[in-house]
Amino acid sequence: MRWTDNHCHLPDDGDSAAEVVEEARKLGVERLIDVGTSVEHSITCCSNANRFEGVWATAGVHPHAADEGIDGLETLLPSSGVVAVGECGLDYHYDNSPRDTQRQVFADQIQLAHRYRLPLVIHTREAWKDTFDILDAEGVPERTVFHCFTGGPEEAKSGLERGASLSFSGIITFPNAPELRAAAALTPADRYMVETDAPYLAPVPKRGKQNHPGWVALVGAGVALARGVEIETVATESWNNASKIYRFAR
Repeated sequence: MRWTDNHCHLPDDGDSAAEVVEEARKLGVERLIDVGTSVEHSITCCSNANRFEGVWATAGVHPHAADEGIDGLETLLPSSGVVAVGECGLDYHYDNSPRDTQRQVFADQIQLAHRYRLPLVIHTREAWKDTFDILDAEGVPERTVFHCFTGGPEEAKSGLERGASLSFSGIITFPNAPELRAAAALTPADRYMVETDAPYLAPVPKRGKQNHPGWVALVGAGVALARGVEIETVATESWNNASKIYRFAR
């Protein structure tokens, strides 16, 4: 089986990042997307993409960093290793940046995705209505991904109706996530991916440990159980869906 971890955060230290990438490769994870969360962090992600085979980057400003602005972000988007804008969106759980600032910075990044015809990677937490309202106002980019999808069937349907794809993390293996598993079950076979969000959200049976991209197959197993299919099916479908969204060769 070949896997794509379509959303992870590699260590900032180059040697540590190399170890993580090599470990993942040994476990069948042939493609990793190192996701930017600020302008400065996105530069590091671009460096990792240029350094490691099988690693790509996104460039984006997370809602936690929205009050830092996006100056300089656009200069990264023509880079060959950058495959998406994000992660960006709204986080009303922590409110690390003012909500009006989060909304504006999210809208600005949606427009960058349109301008450069890149996928949009969305982070949303406790902010579904505003997230959908802003997407509707700005226009949903053709290739939009709800990363670490945490909603239930209704939120899944709302995202899918707008043409987005859903990316499932280790949360799908948690015992207290039946609504998430129901959302995974109803998602079309060509509209989902898997991710680790490493170093966060380690899946069962690794829960409580620092997560690694090499464990994305455990997420895949959780998705397979929710969808009632074999893990090989999830590996193939999620691989093909990542190829389509990020325009990777299959």
